[in-house]
Formats: sequence, C-alpha cells, structure tokens
Amino acid sequence: MSVLSKIKVVYDNYPLLRGMASYGIIWPISSLIQQTFETKDSDEGYDWWRCARFGLWGSCYVAPTLYTWLTIASIMWPGNTIRAGLIKTAVETVTYTPFAMCSFYFGMSMLEMKSFDEAVAEVNAKFWPTYKVGASIWPAVALVNFCFIPPKNRVPFISVCSLMWTCFLAYMKHLEKEDLPQRAKKSNVKMLSNI
Repeated sequence: MSVLSKIKVVYDNYPLLRGMASYGIIWPISSLIQQTFETKDSDEGYDWWRCARFGLWGSCYVAPTLYTWLTIASIMWPGNTIRAGLIKTAVETVTYTPFAMCSFYFGMSMLEMKSFDEAVAEVNAKFWPTYKVGASIWPAVALVNFCFIPPKNRVPFISVCSLMWTCFLAYMKHLEKEDLPQRAKKSNVKMLSNI
C-alpha cells in the first residue's frame, strides 16, 4: 500500500482529522487574504505569526469543536430532512455560533499574549457586530450542510464555505475596538445612501 493510499484511508476514516487538515490550511490562507487587502497600499509585509495563530486556532480548536457540534446535532436530530435541517440550523444559530465567536475573539487575543481583561474587552466590542453578520449568512449555509451534505463531508464543506467568512473574521479581529462604532456608522450611512 502506497503512502498516498494510507493517507486516503486515514482521511476517509477519520473525519475529525480531515476537518483539522482543512481548517489548518484554510484559516491561515484567510488571514493571508485579509492581510493582502490590509497592506496593499503600504510597504508592510505579511505577519506570519498571525497566520500561524489562525492555523493553530482553526485546526486545533475550531475543527474539533465544530466536529463535536455536528456529531451532537446529528445524534439529537437525525436525518437530512428540511425539518431536521431547520431545527439544527436554529439551534446552531443560538448556541454554537455565539460560543464559537466569543471563543474566537477571546482565544485569539490570548494567543496574541493579551491580558485576560483585554481579551474580554475585545469580545465585548466585537461579538455583536460579528454575530449580526454571521446570523444573516450562516443559517443558509448550515441548512445546505445539514440537508444535502453527507455527514462525513460536513466539516470539510463548512471549512471551504468558511474561507470567506474567516477573511471577515480576520478583518474584524484586527480592527481596533475603538474604530468599531465609527466604521459601523460609516457603513450604515453608506448603505442608506445606496437605497
């Protein structure tokens, strides 16, 4: 049996490892994409430690917690029907999603060696703006995931969908919390002027 065949067997039989590998690649790529937009008009290079933190967080925290949530949801509400998908989606939106977002801001702050109080302040400043955007996007993605994607491919499917979402999270993470109210006002004014 060749090395690639052995890797494929492991990949097929261990969906958690598949998710960890996916998130370990996609999260740092999202950080790189976000940094490309952030630094395109400056001479700053990439922050490779930031990418490493995103890779570590994505593979060692997000993938296992997401895998656990998807496993629990599949046990509690078995099946791929629209009804089961709607229930899983609704429960995910009010349980796992807030947990994941708070964990992201808090955990990433701790990986940046910020103090506990700074991490809590970041969660307080950034949770609601992020949750509002996430609650308008992720229910549709989750419904597709629960209704049409086989259980063994759910974590990789979500990880691919999360590439753009993680770019947004990287953007939000590196906004200064003091800038959030001004940016929100500017965004609202811009949206209203487009109507």
